[in-house]
Amino acid sequence: MLAAAGHCQQAQRSPQIGYVYPAGASRGSTTEVVVGGQVLMGVNAVYVSGEGIRAEVVGHKRPLNVGEVNRIRQRLEDARKKLDPAAGDAPLRPRDILNLRALAKEAGITDEQLRALDEFRRMRSDPKRQPNPQIEEQVTLKVVVDAGAQPGMREIRLGAPIGLTNPLRFFVGELPEIVEVEPNETLPDTAIGEKLPVVINGQITPGDVDRFTFRARKGTNLVASVMARQIMPYLADAVPGWFQAVVSLRDKDGREIAYDDDFQFRPDPVLTARIPADGEYTLEVRDSIYRGREDFVYRVTLGEVPFVTGVFPLGVRRGTRVSGEVRGWNLPAKDVTLDGRQAAPLSSLDARFPTPPPEFAVDDLPEAAEREPNDGAAQAQPIRAPVIVNGRIGRPGDADVVRLYGRKGAKIVAEVVARRLGSPLDSVLALADAKGKQLAFSDDCPDRAAGLITHQADSCLTARLPADGTYYLRVSDAQARGGADFGYRLRISAPMPDFELRVTPSSIGVRAGVSVPLTVHAIRRDGFDGPIDLGLIGAPSGFALSGARIPAGADRVRVTLAVAPTRQLAPFPLRIEGIARIGGAEVRRMAQPAEDMMQAFAYRHLVPCRELLVVVQGRAWVPPPMPNSPDRPIRIPLGGTTRVQVNRAAGPMAAQIAMSLDDPPAGVSLVSSDVQADSAALVLSAEVGKAKVGDKGNLIVSVFVRRQAPVANVRRQAQPLFPLGCLPAIPYEVVAGK
Repeated sequence: MLAAAGHCQQAQRSPQIGYVYPAGASRGSTTEVVVGGQVLMGVNAVYVSGEGIRAEVVGHKRPLNVGEVNRIRQRLEDARKKLDPAAGDAPLRPRDILNLRALAKEAGITDEQLRALDEFRRMRSDPKRQPNPQIEEQVTLKVVVDAGAQPGMREIRLGAPIGLTNPLRFFVGELPEIVEVEPNETLPDTAIGEKLPVVINGQITPGDVDRFTFRARKGTNLVASVMARQIMPYLADAVPGWFQAVVSLRDKDGREIAYDDDFQFRPDPVLTARIPADGEYTLEVRDSIYRGREDFVYRVTLGEVPFVTGVFPLGVRRGTRVSGEVRGWNLPAKDVTLDGRQAAPLSSLDARFPTPPPEFAVDDLPEAAEREPNDGAAQAQPIRAPVIVNGRIGRPGDADVVRLYGRKGAKIVAEVVARRLGSPLDSVLALADAKGKQLAFSDDCPDRAAGLITHQADSCLTARLPADGTYYLRVSDAQARGGADFGYRLRISAPMPDFELRVTPSSIGVRAGVSVPLTVHAIRRDGFDGPIDLGLIGAPSGFALSGARIPAGADRVRVTLAVAPTRQLAPFPLRIEGIARIGGAEVRRMAQPAEDMMQAFAYRHLVPCRELLVVVQGRAWVPPPMPNSPDRPIRIPLGGTTRVQVNRAAGPMAAQIAMSLDDPPAGVSLVSSDVQADSAALVLSAEVGKAKVGDKGNLIVSVFVRRQAPVANVRRQAQPLFPLGCLPAIPYEVVAGK
């Protein structure tokens, strides 16, 4: 028997946020912050990750819809007729607009409603501005950052009685900060003056160009580092899917001194210039093709500040220390110690850098340093697997070749990690035998764990060696580029099966007793295809997962999280662990919270978050039964049906209850549901040609109540449905039909 859980979270009705502006503040400051989104009515709480930040809601603004506008206009018309009977049914005239406040007073319309009406008129009359429901509401926050708050990236969420929003990025800095004052297109914002270094916060609206004047001295090594995509990784309804900022620097006569539209492979620009003379300069920020809207938010760090372009090597063996080099501008030193004995091997880098330190790998395999010359087979560097080779394509056209001995039938994996660690290298990897015959080749090899990279430029190949003998691996750049920043790590080993986990969404705001669906994504490595069992770590009593197994070979599974029915809890991070057997050993991996984001209307990315935050508010609307999943998956015959019993389904509301599958797998459907007061029967089918024998996973069954039809002649099937609940995840397997 299956027991129906109380209520399933309604994702479509959850509050969502689309931007935070300004997207950061300095330590020791108090800042007014605007958060744009939708379904934000009733927002009453703010949650910021980490310590040292306090925030509270101080206001909410929602634009009028067409119906509300028409009703306000009708009230104004009625007031005008009352004050001026001679006007008759004529529409409002310009002179009536001049007396709008008098009409509003007569009609009982507030100043706030008048301002909203004017904003509606201006939005609709501006051809450059398009209505965007995803960010039309605004919540104003008061944010206090303690002087001792840790600098860096945080996550900010809003809470309301109906749910918890997605997280957005908010940055704590150490430099003084300013917020742009519009208009600053023709007359630049002068707030910077001589206050370098400084962080500038701004927004780009349609066709907008933001200009800022400042004074600088001759010989200053100026850096203007823009954060735009780093703040908002993806905009689902924009192309290319983010705000593409460009930045330029002009002297007092308007001559362009420097310009940048990206940095290496990253879309956010970094401008550098040596100031030619004492005087006044203007910094310009805009979108590359003059787009704009409220979520085109940016931060610019401006001044003679240190900026890291790269570090070498890109990793270190765990438990060891090596000397490395750091490259960039305005750096206090070029030498750095890379310490694999601590959690942050690059901790010696200054936290005040305008960009975070580069990504850095800590691994367990032996390591070797590339040795030049090694451009061809005759000069190939001998290595012994397993090993990680730290190298770089040091000049345009360069190639690095290593030589290894292998046995017939041995399976080897060669993987380049470069772009994932911040290197601009677009690697190409080729395996050849002793006669020069190419056996395997790899260019771009996507990694679902690298959710912030749109050009997956790292390469990886797997090959079974045909004979005992010598083999050669060649690493190069696909575009024949090279330089000091083009570092890489080349792993050569037998397959090392493993996995990573991501869980979406990263915010759960529910009532007590509710069941909420989650998706756990498996990122499999080096051929691992076994099942993965899931479990909660340190969760409060009464929390439970249903359907907590990722089937063998599957790359994701939907599960349900049941919340304790009688408890109201303060926000807490939920942790989910995956356990698998690999090579006879138990392997445990924590699931990293993530948001499943869309880019440019089509592409999806798993963007990592800091925590999976759960907020439990209030009690369940109805007493939920205990979740009781079946011991084994239900078996659905291909081309046939199976019947599933559900107990304690509906009580006295049985006649009004409907059920449906939420995001069902291909070919599986709910044929019918017979709902009674104390039980229900679901009939499930698997369609030939769409489902196949061996398909496994979980089914999520949503429960709805039919609202009373507003008029008598509305057909039963047209009655509106109100989301009421969901069952615990139901494990299933498609089997051969009889």
